[in-house]
Amino acid sequence: MQQWMPAHISSAQFESHAAFDPRTGDLYFVRSSPEFRGWHLMLSKCRPSGWSDPQPPAFAGDGQEADPWFTPDGAHLYFISSRSDDGVKRDDLDIWRLDRDAAGQWGRPQRLPAPVNSVGAEWFPRLAPDGWLYFGSNRPGGLGGNDIWRAREDAAGEWTVENLGPTLNSEGNEYEPLPSPDGTSMILMADGGLYRSDRHGNDWLPRTKLGPGINVNGTEIGATFSPSGKSLLFSRDLKGTHSGEFFVWHITGAERWPAPCDEGLPNE
Repeated sequence: MQQWMPAHISSAQFESHAAFDPRTGDLYFVRSSPEFRGWHLMLSKCRPSGWSDPQPPAFAGDGQEADPWFTPDGAHLYFISSRSDDGVKRDDLDIWRLDRDAAGQWGRPQRLPAPVNSVGAEWFPRLAPDGWLYFGSNRPGGLGGNDIWRAREDAAGEWTVENLGPTLNSEGNEYEPLPSPDGTSMILMADGGLYRSDRHGNDWLPRTKLGPGINVNGTEIGATFSPSGKSLLFSRDLKGTHSGEFFVWHITGAERWPAPCDEGLPNE
């Protein structure tokens, strides 16, 4: 386990929810107060001299925003936002998506429709290899305060949404589902830290809590896999010593990830 504190990224604020652009190596992440309030998306560009000073991305909205995630091909960026929509001020967090065109240019952010978004809050949208979009939500119909759900769009543009049930959900809170790059397992953040579930056919097996080297104080959040799935980057609240900081866990071997920008290496 290593702490990841690159210059310009690590600060006295709370940094979390890292997302590396597969096409550019740029880093999108969430910066908030040391108390983990006031979430905003930040962008730092990977340059030969290192990471640039983080700035809000061009698509930043007027509300709280968090949980960025790229599809492996870099064609889509998902995030959550409470931004105004068509002039209407919103309070709850919804799932939004940005699409890249053939020339590599980003379009305008699009709010996903109901029933993906709901009257409740949506968290941590992650598209799995099986075509399902996994996310957390405290919408009506769940088993607890927040549950893990998934949604799929058919050829006609209609969405199906379903709760993943008591194997992964409880009377407490489950927020952040992260399917592995090969789709065979899932890391999820719930009350008390990070858990793992393995896939068996079309079903997810009962979750198990990751070891004490990962779950130190129950504040581990915003996990992301390296493209190979051999490493996991997440954030932990250091409880006043240096706010929220990134940690990297090399699950298998000593993968060189995240790669340092000052060596001009891609983040792969």
